[in-house]
Amino acid sequence: MATMPPHRHDLNASARSGGLRRVAYRVLTLVAAAAVGAGLLTAPAHAAPTVDEIEAQIDKKWEQLEPTIEQYNKVRAQLKVNRQKSANLQKKIEPLALQSELALNRVGDLASRYYISGPSHDIGALLVSAKPDTLTEQLTILDRLASQERKEVEGVLAVRAKYDGEKQKLDALIVTQTKQQNDLAAKKKQIDAEIKQLEASMPKTTVKTAACPTINGVFSAAARTAIKTACGKVGKPYVWGATGPNSFDCSGLTQYAYKAAGIYLTHHTGDQWNEGKAISRGDARPGDLVFFFSGLSHVGLYLGNNQMVHAPRAGKPVQVSSITTMPIAGFRRPG
Repeated sequence: MATMPPHRHDLNASARSGGLRRVAYRVLTLVAAAAVGAGLLTAPAHAAPTVDEIEAQIDKKWEQLEPTIEQYNKVRAQLKVNRQKSANLQKKIEPLALQSELALNRVGDLASRYYISGPSHDIGALLVSAKPDTLTEQLTILDRLASQERKEVEGVLAVRAKYDGEKQKLDALIVTQTKQQNDLAAKKKQIDAEIKQLEASMPKTTVKTAACPTINGVFSAAARTAIKTACGKVGKPYVWGATGPNSFDCSGLTQYAYKAAGIYLTHHTGDQWNEGKAISRGDARPGDLVFFFSGLSHVGLYLGNNQMVHAPRAGKPVQVSSITTMPIAGFRRPG
């Protein structure tokens, strides 16, 4: 039997090994592509920022915004004062301008009449008595006659120049301050936009309003609307029998809040108790109604963390309070 030289055996083995490696590489490539297509191999996901992290970013933006607002207020106040000063100077300049113009006209008219029409009777008499022999002497007499007008003009022009100079300085300052105000307003607008963007990135289950604490875990769209509506009425007075929009009693506030969410509740605590689903205190969520006293004589809108927004009583406006200050009768979930 014929045998192959040893070096031929090595070549064939090497070729087979290289072929196997190429096949294995292709198989791995196809498997990887399929895995990516199926979403098995993905880049590591980055967790969305928490509410506290977003709040911290908003706080930092406010640290930038407040000095900008105060600087804007300062420049705007200075600008208002300087614009008023400029207007007052303009009022002073206008009559001075007219006065100097009239005085100049009188001098000009005197000279014009002398050179064009010849001396008037009074000037002629003076010239005759002075017997001027040359034009130079005649002009000297005319200068003497016009000296009073010249003094008047010089005085008016001096005062006018003073006011003009002051006004020019003020106007230049106003231009500078107007630019500063516009720049600060643009900066404020940019930071405001960044804050709104951060607020918009809050989870949908978070409700953030000006008058109430930031509330998390609001899973119902109706509850979110009711909370925002009720919190928007913090500070409005308590008025017996009132259902808004500018005054409320306790059940009037909860009725008004849920009406904004498309849910109608009767203006009566007992009926509102029966119109909602019974919820245990442990399962209570923001947006639920919380009732007090055995006779269900008071109701508030629960915000979580033992807080509620409610219309307490006459003399106390709509406010955020603890639910632990009164005996709780139970919780109900509208809708």
